[in-house]
Amino acid sequence: MNRLLAVALIPALTLVAIASAVAFTKKDAEPRQAHSVFFTLKDNSPEARAEFVKSCQKYLTGHEGAVSVSFGTIAEDVVEPNVSVRDFDISLLVVFENKEAGQKYLVSPRHLQFVKENKEKFAKVRVFDTYLAPE
Repeated sequence: MNRLLAVALIPALTLVAIASAVAFTKKDAEPRQAHSVFFTLKDNSPEARAEFVKSCQKYLTGHEGAVSVSFGTIAEDVVEPNVSVRDFDISLLVVFENKEAGQKYLVSPRHLQFVKENKEKFAKVRVFDTYLAPE
């Protein structure tokens, strides 16, 4: 009887241990970091914007620890009165696994090369970094 009880308890205890580990990992995991950048260009012609987007594609995609990368031009035909911000040309959103991945990205050679090649084109750059709430 004791052997039967032990055999029945082992799988149950294993499931409890696994569930506890998963709950602990999700609860205590570092939050993802969102890196939102809004660029106002000195030359905001369609050609200059397209060239800038190509540079984003070349240098800002494929970084280790990046969960997603999105960039594009302002949606000029979408305006919510008294709400929409209109003083930018290109937006960039990179979501990182965690803060450490975001810090590595900032000093990576490709990111630094992007800044070096494009900084003369910037009229204004605004960066908003946030920690994302768990899903």
